[in-house]
Amino acid sequence: MSTVATAFADSSIMLRRNVKHTLRNPTTMFNAVLFPIVIMLMFVKVFGGAFSVGEHYIDYATPGLLVMAVSYGLGATATAVNDDMTKGIINRFKTMDVSRGAMLTGHVVVTTVRCLVACAAIVGVAFAMGFDPEASALDWLGVLGLFVLLAVGASWLTVAMGLAAKTTESAGLATVPLIMLPFLSSAFVPADTMGAGVKQFAEYQPFTPIIETLRGLLAGHVSQGDAIAAVAWCVGFAVLGYVWALSTFKKRA
Repeated sequence: MSTVATAFADSSIMLRRNVKHTLRNPTTMFNAVLFPIVIMLMFVKVFGGAFSVGEHYIDYATPGLLVMAVSYGLGATATAVNDDMTKGIINRFKTMDVSRGAMLTGHVVVTTVRCLVACAAIVGVAFAMGFDPEASALDWLGVLGLFVLLAVGASWLTVAMGLAAKTTESAGLATVPLIMLPFLSSAFVPADTMGAGVKQFAEYQPFTPIIETLRGLLAGHVSQGDAIAAVAWCVGFAVLGYVWALSTFKKRA
């Protein structure tokens, strides 16, 4: 069997393993899929009437909630990766001649799949709440492509955090900034309405151009500048996370 075929087979095995762990952990499923919907209901139904965004609030908030669907599922990935590392499971896999890349890729793929499930759930609930996008079929493909790129990039960064953390608890805490950043972006209110300091932070942090690109695609008129920045941030997350993860894995495994 070729090296590529062996790595693919090992990755498939690791993916099945991680999927089973996800399905057996109700907390992971709740945080990754149901909690973003709870946040959606809270912001749209409870706080939405207080925000003036110049359009139907569900149309404005949905792109930010899609990004939150990615960030809320990352804690489980970081703790799972760290758990594998600190409990010696990685060393057991090494004695079985399992591809090293497959051990990490399995976590990335299952996290991306969880994010896609959460994305589908949020879009479905949004339509039920009156979501009315003007996106064409090509725009929807752009939304899906950017969402997957963000999920993969954030997953690799989270895997690296999980590997670098000394304990399972610290691994979970390491993802808190990624969970909080969408709240300090244009996810729920325009950055222009924020106070000094917070406004500048919201404008230049990574999630704002991603959210604005998703918002533009769903509205049918995306900004080229936002799109370039969004793709650059997602690719940057992926490259940084991949290099960091491999480097840490070689040192600790």
